Amino acid sequence: MNKSKLLGFALGPLGSAAIGFVTLPMLAWFFSAEDIGRIAMLQVATNFAVILFTFGLDQSYAREYHETADKPALLKAATLPGLATLAVLLLALLALKPGLLSQALFAVDDGTLSAIAAASILATFVSRFLSVILRMEEKGFAFSMSQVLPKLLFLALVVAYALAVPGRTFLMLVAAYTVSIVAVMFAYAWNTRHAWVPALAARLDRRRLRHLVAFGFPLIFGGVASWALMAMDRVFLRQLSTLTELGVFSVAASIAAAAGIVSSIFSTVWAPTVYRWAAEGDAQAKIDAVTHHLLAAVVLIFVATGLLSWVLALVLPATYDRVQYIVAASLAPPLLYALSECAAVGISLARRSMYSMAASFLAAAANVAGNYLLVPRLGAGGAAISTAVSFLLFLVVRTEFSCRVWRPVPRVRLYLATTAVTALAVAFVLYGERHRGLFLLMWAGLGLLSLAWFRSSLSLAARACAKAMQGVRLRATGLSPGLRRNGVQ
Repeated sequence: MNKSKLLGFALGPLGSAAIGFVTLPMLAWFFSAEDIGRIAMLQVATNFAVILFTFGLDQSYAREYHETADKPALLKAATLPGLATLAVLLLALLALKPGLLSQALFAVDDGTLSAIAAASILATFVSRFLSVILRMEEKGFAFSMSQVLPKLLFLALVVAYALAVPGRTFLMLVAAYTVSIVAVMFAYAWNTRHAWVPALAARLDRRRLRHLVAFGFPLIFGGVASWALMAMDRVFLRQLSTLTELGVFSVAASIAAAAGIVSSIFSTVWAPTVYRWAAEGDAQAKIDAVTHHLLAAVVLIFVATGLLSWVLALVLPATYDRVQYIVAASLAPPLLYALSECAAVGISLARRSMYSMAASFLAAAANVAGNYLLVPRLGAGGAAISTAVSFLLFLVVRTEFSCRVWRPVPRVRLYLATTAVTALAVAFVLYGERHRGLFLLMWAGLGLLSLAWFRSSLSLAARACAKAMQGVRLRATGLSPGLRRNGVQ
């Protein structure tokens, strides 16, 4: 993937993060922590439905994309089973007991809220497959605009509520959220119409479907385990704590997701790139180099978040004061997951998806146990600790499995660095409020050590930035870099 395509994919996470930094404080000021907790439960349910009902076929589609000539037929075979099943189930649920979905998610028996939640779930499912098309076609700018424009719409609705509506309700919040999700679906649909319109008329190839299911079916169980790994914190907070604690945790996780834009960019471009490398027979050295550079970025993001977390107390209401101590641990899910995607890519390349499932189950079991023990005592902080430790376990186990089925990879530095940042983030949750100054020194010390440990990655990044700035200056003079090198003034 060339630099222009990479930049196109990066615009989406970067723009989304920038909008999120504006939207999140507004939500915190104008809606209650309980309402934000309810939205978090909708996100949990949506993610579960998408992971379960894709039947792993979205990943099968990505795996087979470059090796299949009839791509419309491939898309239809991958999409139709899950879409039909999910649509029928949601319609039946709404017809038989309209308020059940709302009661389960929001603790409110309301048929309207159930219908809105169902629309959000179905739109997210469709968007998953449409986004994979753009990723595999490496259309970064279209992918990014499809992400950014709906978030701008959501921000506009929140601003409108803040300025014009005196009595803001949860119905308004969930409606704005769902409108943005549906807008995502339509944006993706427009940008991928060249792919899905022919797929409507394509013949459903049962042999192809069986081949896709053979690869994707084990990923259903692994996907559910991954969901449990990522979502058990919110589920246990909903059941064993309060909606306020769930809201505090959700704000910390949302900030961490914005800070984890490296993970978003990487996860978007990694699958199509590494499968292409594998097809070209040029993967091993490149994967090792990318893993090292990504590890450097992850460690420095942890350090920067720990050093600057105090800023959150200036922009959030007092209800969310503990977010500044939780946010570093909340970085573990997006960042350590991205590292595992890179370090353990051998599982996918070897088509041994059962090992990913096993790693997910082990880490999910650890997360269930950790949340059960810690959430009643520590609330949002306990959930953050349990999830951070579980994702570290997931990274280690998944990487070891990859080494077993594909080839050994350099991993001593990987394990030492991730253990160090995770341990410090966990200690920050437990003792940061009482020893803030000490932890600032510890984060700074780890940062200095990282600058020395990852100097090759930092030098590469510095050279890339210098080259980019040189290109900007040359374009500003109206000359291409090639002409300037040839001495044209």
